[in-house]
Amino acid sequence: MTKSNCVYQELNGLHKSETLWPIQLDVKLVEKSNGRWSLLQRELQGIRLSVDDTSKPHAILELHRDERTDYRFNLSSHDPKLFAVFENNEQVDLQPLVVTASQSVAAQYLDGDYVVLSKPMPLPVQAWMEAFIGRNGELLEQRRKKRKGAGRASGK
Repeated sequence: MTKSNCVYQELNGLHKSETLWPIQLDVKLVEKSNGRWSLLQRELQGIRLSVDDTSKPHAILELHRDERTDYRFNLSSHDPKLFAVFENNEQVDLQPLVVTASQSVAAQYLDGDYVVLSKPMPLPVQAWMEAFIGRNGELLEQRRKKRKGAGRASGK
């Protein structure tokens, strides 16, 4: 992937800032059954906004200025979400590869050998993202104006 929104790293002395928020993910393997078939499936049970237990998966949610349109889209939806990306294997306590608030970043991982889980975004994270957008301004994607006569056949 081109850019990682979440970097697993030592959290010694790392605190919430204007663009970084260390969080902890509560991930469980749950057995799902359909008739006589059963399968283990990873579920995101919860998100803790502080890292208390370093034995549990933890991550850093990082906001990027070039993703402000995605953040606004997510925040204006009926149910804003955070997305966590994991490698697809059977381990329970995996470190997330990416934690993001951008649906388009999470969607980049859907085609590969990754599991993308989502959970409703906690209200403090929503307020933090609103403040980030307020400080940096809205990012509106603008289309360039076509030059006059572009795309028209010459009428000679």
